[in-house]
Amino acid sequence: MNLLLVAIIFFVLLFLNMPVSFAIGIASLVFFINEPNLPISLVTQRMVSGTQSFPLLAVPFFILAGNLMNASGITQRLLNFANALAGHLAGSLAHVAIVLSTIMGGISGSANADAAMESRILGPQMKKRGYAGGFSAGVIALSSLITATIPPSIGLILYGYVGEVSIGKLFLAGIIPGILMMIFLMVISYVIAKKRNYDIDNKERPSIKKIVISFKDSIWALLFPVILVVGIRFGVFTASEAGAFAVVYAIFVGFIIHKELNWRKFIHSIEQSVIDNAAILLIISMSSILGYLITYNQLPNSAVEFLTGITSNPTLLLFLILLLLVIMGMFIESTVLVLLLTPIFMPVIQQIGVDPVHFGILMMTIVTMGGMTPPVGVTMYTVCSLTDVSIEEYIKESIPFILGVLALVVLLTIFPQITLFLPKLFY
Repeated sequence: MNLLLVAIIFFVLLFLNMPVSFAIGIASLVFFINEPNLPISLVTQRMVSGTQSFPLLAVPFFILAGNLMNASGITQRLLNFANALAGHLAGSLAHVAIVLSTIMGGISGSANADAAMESRILGPQMKKRGYAGGFSAGVIALSSLITATIPPSIGLILYGYVGEVSIGKLFLAGIIPGILMMIFLMVISYVIAKKRNYDIDNKERPSIKKIVISFKDSIWALLFPVILVVGIRFGVFTASEAGAFAVVYAIFVGFIIHKELNWRKFIHSIEQSVIDNAAILLIISMSSILGYLITYNQLPNSAVEFLTGITSNPTLLLFLILLLLVIMGMFIESTVLVLLLTPIFMPVIQQIGVDPVHFGILMMTIVTMGGMTPPVGVTMYTVCSLTDVSIEEYIKESIPFILGVLALVVLLTIFPQITLFLPKLFY
């Protein structure tokens, strides 16, 4: 009964527009007040202990590295490379946005950061060339979803930390789904662009020379995710140490190679990283209180019994869990869902024989997509605000892309070997 009260208070506070971390904290505190067997001092202890984890060091390091790289001139170089690869296709700027998100996924690790960056750079250009505002916003928002799986995804690091799953395996597992998502979104964009005559016969095919030149110009950025994955796989560094390496690499590229990172940009990157990290770590600390309550009330065991009572078919059970994630992702921020639901669903998927690495990719794709859908999608509001597009227009135009992502999730669910091919090959 107390857990039901916690859930009611949490959702009421959430719909009153209270920051999600405080909504979790206040709702959890109510449980302790009404539970005489638990000392109230446990709240403070759980808040502190929830952030005292070595694997969590990867999160602030990668966030800082992403901000430093964005300030190092890397984004423009990657934009030129994406344009060389896809700029000749019908709907060229839409394809550039999708390819850029795929490449930037290996740098920013954050869907919202990627979407905000592309909204500022590509949004005005797309509208200027006659693309519908909703289409432009939809492409930019949904293509940023690729960062959920392409390493170093912040969400995958958190999932690996909470579920005690190998982050190296998760990074490898996310590569093929990320590339497939790029292809799915590009096909949808191409069909719509052809139908609406967006940039039809806009350019000649780029020469091999042009592609090679733009590739060489962006080689330091493209090498970054490769070094991370290879380094983690072969034991050169752990995921946390890889984050520290990423910061040093970003500083080296910014100051020495590109020479576009100065002290003013460096300080600004640190300031932005402090803000980003504070928000994430506050959610983590508050979620650890709720995580304790979930364990205390044996909710994972109850979830296992309930879900396995519905059906014993592993595939059908997995689809039921994913459907639940789709619904919850529309209302709750992805970081919160990963921290709260991973401990609940992990025993269920292990019991039905689903690989935790495979489930992690599916889960991160779905809960991150919640940020691109109404009613509380953070990425959706960010993109619509920066591109000056109404929510109604965005929703209408983003439906084909959302359906494309869901089709990919179904494909990955039915054929887990697509996701697990690289982890099994390298491990």
